[in-house]
Amino acid sequence: MKLLSVCIPSYNSQDYLHKAVESLLPGGDRVEILIVNDGSKDDTAKIADDFERRYPGIVRAVHKENGGHGDAVMCGLQNATGRYFKVVDSDDWVDADAYPRVLEALEQHDDLDLLICNYIYDKVGVEHKHVVRYGNVLPEGRVFTWDDVGRFRTGQYILMHSAIYRTQMLRDCGLNLPKHTFYVDNLYVYVPMTHVHRMLYLNLDLYHYFIGRDDQSVQEQVMIKRIDQQLRVNRLMLEVDLFAVDHPRKQAYMSNYLEIITTISSVMCIKSGTAENLAKKDALWADIKANYPKVYKMLTRRPLGFILTKNNALCRRLAVIGYKISQKVVGFN
Repeated sequence: MKLLSVCIPSYNSQDYLHKAVESLLPGGDRVEILIVNDGSKDDTAKIADDFERRYPGIVRAVHKENGGHGDAVMCGLQNATGRYFKVVDSDDWVDADAYPRVLEALEQHDDLDLLICNYIYDKVGVEHKHVVRYGNVLPEGRVFTWDDVGRFRTGQYILMHSAIYRTQMLRDCGLNLPKHTFYVDNLYVYVPMTHVHRMLYLNLDLYHYFIGRDDQSVQEQVMIKRIDQQLRVNRLMLEVDLFAVDHPRKQAYMSNYLEIITTISSVMCIKSGTAENLAKKDALWADIKANYPKVYKMLTRRPLGFILTKNNALCRRLAVIGYKISQKVVGFN
């Protein structure tokens, strides 16, 4: 069995794929690199096949019809043979200094549910890169449970970039990422939390998250165009029963995450400026109130949730201002 399977979902990734794969090759035989070619129309398939030819037993090229990012991740998970599983997007890469230390830690533990590292917002044109760390809330360098977890700050949460899961746990948790849907990375780090018990946090800047291209899915105008997909992910997150979560600190963390995603969905609807999308925001909150009354009560007890349920210009303006402040503080988008 390999120590770590790394899935690289790849769609028309010819301009970035080399850097992602080459950053992972120093893992040697311990690591399985799964390049999942998601029906690309450029030279991604050729690049993947060439890496497999040059690094047999380490790189595997998996070719499939286009199904979107989440479908490519699920395909990687189905093909993985490693004890642990990580996703590295094709335009991102791992840090040369942190990577071997992470592999060493994984070798020392065979029963973690989740290993967490820092990630870097490697934003185009920004000299000082924002690093997301967890030292204020997670114990460092030792196995811990939710009993040991502190209080996450607003806007602080575990992303796909910071997560390495135990492969079998990820398969057992019921994760099912929908096809042809952006923003499924939120489901990837939300749904499995119900099964996460044993964790390890390494205060290492492992993952470089390349951000700032005009066509990137997290750019606001792109998000607004894809608001239906954002709302779909939001609704799928609501299907997880927060009030059945087995630990109060885990429940608090997941509640905060759900609040963040619901806020983003709502604010993108507001920022679009269209009556159609404002109606979609109102429909989301009406669905929450009707189908998840406990969640609705929880969210509307908080300032942003309360404001977002009000259908007037002042509250919409206040919600956008609060969102912009969060962008500055957290450093996303």
